[in-house]
Amino acid sequence: MLCPKSVDVGPIGTGTSVWGMAAIDEASRAERLLWAQGEAERTFGLIERDLLRPGVDELTLNGEIKALARDHLGVTKHWHKRIVRSGPNTLHPYRENPPNRVIEDDDIVFLDLGPVFAEWEADVGRTFVLGDDPAKHALADALDPVWVAGRQWYDAHTGATGAQLYAHMTHLAHEHGYDFGGDIAGHLVGEFPHERIADGFECYIAPQNPTAMRSIDRLGRVNHWILEVHLVDRDRRFGGFVERLLTLP
Repeated sequence: MLCPKSVDVGPIGTGTSVWGMAAIDEASRAERLLWAQGEAERTFGLIERDLLRPGVDELTLNGEIKALARDHLGVTKHWHKRIVRSGPNTLHPYRENPPNRVIEDDDIVFLDLGPVFAEWEADVGRTFVLGDDPAKHALADALDPVWVAGRQWYDAHTGATGAQLYAHMTHLAHEHGYDFGGDIAGHLVGEFPHERIADGFECYIAPQNPTAMRSIDRLGRVNHWILEVHLVDRDRRFGGFVERLLTLP
């Protein structure tokens, strides 16, 4: 995926000859990204059924998830570190590395997975609640509505920048009674290897990104985005997380 030097095209599919050059390939790119996401999301069902339980520590579960993805889905590459966080560790954003923790009986756990399927990146996140704690269930239940509201805002604002969408996601979190826990609210996704940005924030839905999200890359291809929601309840010391493709149905 080529991130820097994107070109603003306004509403996708209008007004640029570069778009015309890339149009032939866009349908197959979209199909492959959606396929990779679907394969990655299948992992959650297997994890919940076979692996997720009280008494296991996060690092052990992380290794079990790696083995499960390899043995059941043929995944041998992951484009970012796998995240398994529970309890107070769910307050931490991706870039941090809290100490290993044992999952408890009445706990909340989120996973952030980045498997690669046939050279296509997936990036998916989901939250699980063990037990009957109503506050944990309430936060977990708020994740998808906040994500959907963020997507609806993005769809309605064709000139949205990364900074503007990030600001709206923090607003939505506050509307639901939570803080937004991430220093980004998403990023570009595409073919592996994912190009990491070194000199700016054009790849991220972040306060530091003033560029329009509806853009094309240096090869004239549509940029596709992941939208992340990280809600945290700082008083109760836990959070939850969900992410999936923003720009494809």
